[in-house]
Amino acid sequence: MYDILNRWEKILEIKNETEKINKYKEIKNKLKKMLNTRAWDGQWYQRAIMDDGNIIGSSQCKEGKIDSIAQSWSIISEAGDNEKKYIALESAKKYLIDEENKIIKLLTPPFKEDKLDPGYIKRYPAGVRENGGQYTHSSIWLIMAFAKMGYLTEAVKYLEMINPITHTENIEKVQKYKIEPYVIAGDVYTNKYMTGRGGWSWYTGSSSWYYKVCLENILGLKKKGKKLYLPENIPENWENYEIQYRYETNLYNIKVGRKTDRQKGREIFCNGIKVEKNYIELKNDNKIENLEIKL
Repeated sequence: MYDILNRWEKILEIKNETEKINKYKEIKNKLKKMLNTRAWDGQWYQRAIMDDGNIIGSSQCKEGKIDSIAQSWSIISEAGDNEKKYIALESAKKYLIDEENKIIKLLTPPFKEDKLDPGYIKRYPAGVRENGGQYTHSSIWLIMAFAKMGYLTEAVKYLEMINPITHTENIEKVQKYKIEPYVIAGDVYTNKYMTGRGGWSWYTGSSSWYYKVCLENILGLKKKGKKLYLPENIPENWENYEIQYRYETNLYNIKVGRKTDRQKGREIFCNGIKVEKNYIELKNDNKIENLEIKL
């Protein structure tokens, strides 16, 4: 909701609807205050408050203590207080990222025996799909949150970790994962009898988010209208990378690399000519543009 209100504010500014802008700002400010007080659990954000007042995603819960979506979206939406965002991200890393099995859980522990009923996800066995497995949409949102907080190297590490090709590197992993190595799975199980098994493959929603995070949050390439915003950062363990981007009839060859002298800040050159803005205007005139970005 906070993210949606942020987006609507920009649309209403274009439409000059001042009254609605003020109304939405007031709602947004109240929402942010409540999210950072009532919904803050001490080390992470709670997931939900049920009709009967019971809380999902609290340290007081026996099951479903922490949920990744609340932590990710405190950062993606910009609703979280700055200090709390760092704490929430560290908590998500501690409890939800399983590097040994290359899984990022949606929540933990799974719902099983407790009286708390969060809905249909409890009908799944513990550790299957949303009930404590890796639900890949949410895994990618958590990776996006790492990137947005400036942890690019960790974000790349986790993208590689949940990439299906890493689950099928040898026959033993193939027999555990059981589904295709070349498409994104909707979920990966953490159930003790099926740990690492993939499910619901060819999940286009998750694959789209995966692509978006790679292109925009890691490589730093963002298109807005006819403007192409260019990379500002590079993961610590990368020296350079290249992107070929096609827009209509034009091809943009983009080279990004580290500078030997990094005191002068970022430099952008288009066909050898220095660019002063952090974007270029996209053209449709059947040309090849060569961009060099030094970070």
